[in-house]
Amino acid sequence: MSDTNYLRWPFFEDRHRELAGELEAWAVRNVPDHHGADVDQTCRSFVQKLGASGWLRHAVGDTIDTRAICLIRETLARHNGLADFAFAMQGLGSGAISLQGTPQQKARYLSRVTSGEAIAAFALSEPEAGSDVAAMQCSAHVDGDHAVIEGEKTWISNGGIADFYVVFCRTGEAPGARGISAFIVDADTPGLEVAERIHVIAPHPLARLKFTHCRVPLTQRVGAAGEGFKVAMRTLDIFRTSVAGAALGFARRAMDEALQRATTRRMFNQTLADFQLTQAKLAQMATTIDSAALLVYRAAWQRDQGLNVTREAAMAKLTATEGAQQVIDAAVQMFGGLGVVSGVAVEQLYREIRSLRIYEGASEVQQLIIARELLKDAK
Repeated sequence: MSDTNYLRWPFFEDRHRELAGELEAWAVRNVPDHHGADVDQTCRSFVQKLGASGWLRHAVGDTIDTRAICLIRETLARHNGLADFAFAMQGLGSGAISLQGTPQQKARYLSRVTSGEAIAAFALSEPEAGSDVAAMQCSAHVDGDHAVIEGEKTWISNGGIADFYVVFCRTGEAPGARGISAFIVDADTPGLEVAERIHVIAPHPLARLKFTHCRVPLTQRVGAAGEGFKVAMRTLDIFRTSVAGAALGFARRAMDEALQRATTRRMFNQTLADFQLTQAKLAQMATTIDSAALLVYRAAWQRDQGLNVTREAAMAKLTATEGAQQVIDAAVQMFGGLGVVSGVAVEQLYREIRSLRIYEGASEVQQLIIARELLKDAK
């Protein structure tokens, strides 16, 4: 198990320390290091297990404990990247409903998401609208008491296995970001098609969706007309810090694997750990992890105090994801040829970490956010 001394930091309360211990014990029993070839079924299984054991309640609802979410994602990611994915997407996919859903929408969807009976998805990105959300082209127009959705979404996590999608569409109340609305679209709604399953280097359920005359009751709109962008950004603000928590989990697992390798691998009549070059690299890896952890849990604590975390969350995500990539790369190097053998833990981590530097705001976008906030304060 990774070093847990950081749990003594003043960012945490006793309930967070208890949660971390309970989840670690649960994960040892229920989360295998490797998932099977059927990624869809493995993801469904993780959702059901997480729901049945009560862990999903931490990601769903009106009141979100950001420190708890980060601790959970860190722990799950350290054990299995798909387990972390399953937990996080339940929160992200239902986040808009938690934040601005009607009582009827919450009653219909949130309890099923929390129990693991329904899988949620967040459909925001498009082929030409990723980081630039305001450039989206998927549209919806009102026809009586329905909205008719036309267009595409892509890179949709849980695409193909979700029971419902929160879909963001251009509805034209105003130009740019102010003319977007959000709708809950059940997976079996006529006109919604899973047009393509997307295969990536770290297998996850991912798809491109196509909407053709897809009619959705206006009662399925989340929030007011034209407020979809605001809903999306509020949802992402909650979970962006937790992406950094997941990156921490991957980095800590890589550190564990590197220490085990360094202290047992013999060469030239000594262990790998006896070489000063190895010691220097291990020191650098440990410092990178602690630096990232301080930023992650500062941002999480600050959000839980009700403070603005736009800059702090961006710093946490940028530092944790970029740092984890460096830590994992160093671990692969210590393993030598074995480090690039398919299925070896550090090889899996090498594939898992790469997408975290892109999704929910690429590293370059985080740099722009940080600079923008600094310049705003300077003025």
